[in-house]
Amino acid sequence: MEQRHFVLVHGACHGAWCWYKIQPLLEAAGHRVTVLDMAGAGVHRKAIQEVKSLEEYSEPLLKTMACVGPNEKVILVGHSFGGMSLALAMEKFPHNISASVFLTALAPDTHHHPSYVSEQFLESLPKEFWMDTQSCGYENRVDDEASSSYFLFGPKCMANFIYHLSPSEDLALGKSLVRPGSLLVEELAKAEKFTEENYGSVKKVYVICGEDKTIPKHFQKWMIQNYGIQNVMEIEGADHMPMFSKPLQVLQCLLQVAHNFT
Repeated sequence: MEQRHFVLVHGACHGAWCWYKIQPLLEAAGHRVTVLDMAGAGVHRKAIQEVKSLEEYSEPLLKTMACVGPNEKVILVGHSFGGMSLALAMEKFPHNISASVFLTALAPDTHHHPSYVSEQFLESLPKEFWMDTQSCGYENRVDDEASSSYFLFGPKCMANFIYHLSPSEDLALGKSLVRPGSLLVEELAKAEKFTEENYGSVKKVYVICGEDKTIPKHFQKWMIQNYGIQNVMEIEGADHMPMFSKPLQVLQCLLQVAHNFT
């Protein structure tokens, strides 16, 4: 198979570290892999409280895309909230992306404001999901509603709802490395809609994770139907962290994308 360039984008509170199993598997299969920390995540120097927009948050991805050659195309892979960063990159660099893979990720549409899917997701979450999750960073905000925009997953929340089928070593790693994150809902509610001409023109693949308790299967299917994503795969027995719970199956999905969509 011809070498492809994969760019992997993590979800909220996580970082490039969460791809540590997937990166070497893809590289062993002969592909080039770039893993990135979004602003305020992983080892990035900013704090999430300093990030005021999806564009600022996604700046590392947008800078990477700006360096892609005019005749080069990448495969984007976004996990969880990383789907929103993918959408922004697709809007700005549609001709440099051969396919975008939404791995149990938020997948916006072009009919509503970018915050719509995140708002629906937050409304669908049961209160018990949050458990020991901390709300943080609100001292810089005036209104109470915005105070919930910054959060840090608690150890019990991670163990019961996010990593529940993942190896204990990966849960331990996650608990030691997560940082406060945000879904930037207030900012995305004011942002311009994604367009059919750009975001809509890029091939999309949605990978359903069957045992996800964070973005449940029924909500993943709702997003697929809401935007009409045609290419759908499913990993059975995967929790919200399929790169930990089912890494070989994630690899197979990505290799299939490399074969089918480039």
